[in-house]
Amino acid sequence: MKPAELAKLEAFFKRTFDNPKLSVRARPRKDDSAEVYVGEEFIGVLFRDEEDGDYNFQMAILDIDLED
Repeated sequence: MKPAELAKLEAFFKRTFDNPKLSVRARPRKDDSAEVYVGEEFIGVLFRDEEDGDYNFQMAILDIDLED
């Protein structure tokens, strides 16, 4: 993904989740997806669908993350 596209997606995530700590970063050696972080914590991968231009955000939630 190009820097301008990453910036638009990052602005969307920050606005949608009301969290200025969210960031969207390019993935090494991949140009069809990006990584999403809260601060320095990786939370998921954002994929671009080349056919229709839509995006898909995938986030795994581990059982240990749900423990008190």
